[in-house]
Amino acid sequence: VASTINWSLASHVRTAGLGKVFAAETGFRLSRQPDTVRAPDCAFVSQARLDEIGIPEGFWPGAPGLVVEVVAPSDSYSDVADKVIDWLGAGTRMVIVLDPRRRTGSVYRGPNGVLLGPDDVIDGADVVPGWRVALRELFS
Repeated sequence: VASTINWSLASHVRTAGLGKVFAAETGFRLSRQPDTVRAPDCAFVSQARLDEIGIPEGFWPGAPGLVVEVVAPSDSYSDVADKVIDWLGAGTRMVIVLDPRRRTGSVYRGPNGVLLGPDDVIDGADVVPGWRVALRELFS
């Protein structure tokens, strides 16, 4: 699922020249003292942000514009909720949580997410303009 959404997002972002998409294990430093570093399954950074910062060595300073977290069988829902809170608190504009076991997704732009079912479509809206992907495609 992580690979499929990464491919979908990266293909659109590259074609539209919107910025860069980073795969799993790319670390983003969300705060200092103490350092909080998170590594989402997929992340988008806008071209404007890349022009401002460049591609840093080491952890990316700050939050990406979009984050995707895929719920693993070992993840607790409270762990996933903590990640969403961390991302949004650090300035991420949209967090997408995909649950392959339940075949659902949740889109967060604030503390309350919108639950999506297998017939729904994720829309990048103003964060990733023009990007849309059906949950059914991600879970096939």
